[in-house]
Amino acid sequence: MGDIVPATSRRTLLRTLIAAPVVVPVIASPWGEALASLHAEYDDEPVTLVRTKDGRSLSRWRYHRAEGFSPDRDPSSESGWHSFLYFSGITAQLGLSSHLLDVGFPDEWNARHIGLRVAKSLAYANATGLGHDCPDMARLAAVLTPYWRWNQVRLFGEQEPDDNGLTAPQVRELLRALLDRVRDVTGHPRPRGRRR
Repeated sequence: MGDIVPATSRRTLLRTLIAAPVVVPVIASPWGEALASLHAEYDDEPVTLVRTKDGRSLSRWRYHRAEGFSPDRDPSSESGWHSFLYFSGITAQLGLSSHLLDVGFPDEWNARHIGLRVAKSLAYANATGLGHDCPDMARLAAVLTPYWRWNQVRLFGEQEPDDNGLTAPQVRELLRALLDRVRDVTGHPRPRGRRR
């Protein structure tokens, strides 16, 4: 029994990294192999994860903004549906970037390499411990990538983006599960006035 060593939790590991950021380059990232695979798949420049108080603060702000952008009304028209999906994309991307900032991704790297691609953001988040491997969320992320396309004016006869048969209640449920997962993993408090 004396040989059994308890596994270090993700939260404990991250607290250690933020408490001693000078040690971070010496500690091998537990996500190194997964990140290397994604860097190769997306042809992204490698990133060094360094947790900072500023990154943690921005992470919390992004999570709170995600909660604020989360669409809560059913769209009543096709343009309403497009707007709904556009705000859904903003919500998902803010929530996912909250996680990425929390684990140490620099915001500049996120902007340059991930941008408005929700599916890519979800892949990087899951590779760094988010643990939200939900097939329906992956489907929504693909629909929302890039989310700006849901907010553009189309010329007569121009093809509409494919919503893959998603409905407003499904999208709201998927976003709620994503934001709850981000909150659970980051430990950020829910914004005042927002309930589960």
